[in-house]
Amino acid sequence: MIILSVAVIGAGIAIYWQQYEAAPLQYRAQAVEKGGISQTVSANGTINPVTLVSVGTQVSGTVKKLYVDFNSKVQKGQILLELDDALLAAQLKQSAANVQNAKASLDLATANEKRTRNLFALEYVAQQDLDTAIQAKKSAEAQLLSARAQLEKDRANLAYSVIRSPVSGVVVDRSVDVGQTVAASLQTPTLFKIAQDLSKMQIDSNFAEADIGSILVGQTVRFTVDAFAERRFRGNVKQIRLNPTTVSNVVTYDVVINVDNPEQILLPGMTAYVNIAVAERKDVLLVPNAALRFKPANAEVLKPVTNQGTGSQKGGGSPTGESPSGAKPKRDAFSGKVYVLEQGSLRPVSVSLGITDNRNTEIVGGELKAGDQVVIGEAQAADQSKSSSSRPPMRMF
Repeated sequence: MIILSVAVIGAGIAIYWQQYEAAPLQYRAQAVEKGGISQTVSANGTINPVTLVSVGTQVSGTVKKLYVDFNSKVQKGQILLELDDALLAAQLKQSAANVQNAKASLDLATANEKRTRNLFALEYVAQQDLDTAIQAKKSAEAQLLSARAQLEKDRANLAYSVIRSPVSGVVVDRSVDVGQTVAASLQTPTLFKIAQDLSKMQIDSNFAEADIGSILVGQTVRFTVDAFAERRFRGNVKQIRLNPTTVSNVVTYDVVINVDNPEQILLPGMTAYVNIAVAERKDVLLVPNAALRFKPANAEVLKPVTNQGTGSQKGGGSPTGESPSGAKPKRDAFSGKVYVLEQGSLRPVSVSLGITDNRNTEIVGGELKAGDQVVIGEAQAADQSKSSSSRPPMRMF
């Protein structure tokens, strides 16, 4: 009785595994279609104003008054801030006094030179005395010119204590507050940053060297920003800068993109996700990229059909992909292989590839035609997972 029970259990287990595990291999296929395709290159970039002016100061001092703030609209020549001008005003007065002193010295030297000339004419003084008087007059004239130059310099420095806007635009950055001391030494400190026109922006994006050869000035650009994820914006390539950037042996080039911003919703500093269409085809044969990646595991593969009367094989190769001479055909980045589903079996087809949009790829040569069913994956894995979830648990006796 025990032996009979064991035999029944063994037979049940065998039937169980035969029913669920020996299922025939199935495939997911998709028809080859004709349509349009566009190949793009992508990169990230930063939106910046076309003209961003950094306003600094040529003189040192303490900020006495502020007339503008962030987002203030300013006109060319408008006062932005004033520095404390007490020291500069005192220096200007000192320079004015030096000019008066130089004028007095020149008047005296002129009188001495005239007197010495008269005495020399009467032979009361020597030639050396006349030369000394002439030299003293010229020196006084030079000192007056120097004093006047210093006066002009101090007058300009006093005028520089009032900072004015060099352009019309919008203040996008302010770096100082009232009471803060700014020191103009070797590097001019930046007080404000003014965007000249926010209705015209540009994107500074970095493209890899592998993509830069297909980008041309004037190409149409499409991009998105996180702030308006549902919208698609457009621009055009303005400039491809020749200065490369190398980070960790990765070479990129700065591509400048012009963007119209009439609504002024694109703000400086936003991250733009840029796509540039570098190639476009219409009414071409398209195959899914999944079909190019598919490789059968344990599948029955049909031999390519032999053309009648020629003895050659359809597709120009053997089932193993080798030429009749036994040498493997050359493969490159522009060739591939897909598997066509015919009566439950697979037939390999070699194809020549064109451009891709990362979903579909253009077919420019090979035995494929519209309507062919190309395999994009195996359906057995999905079926097994479904059946295993519904499979009743085995009872151990």
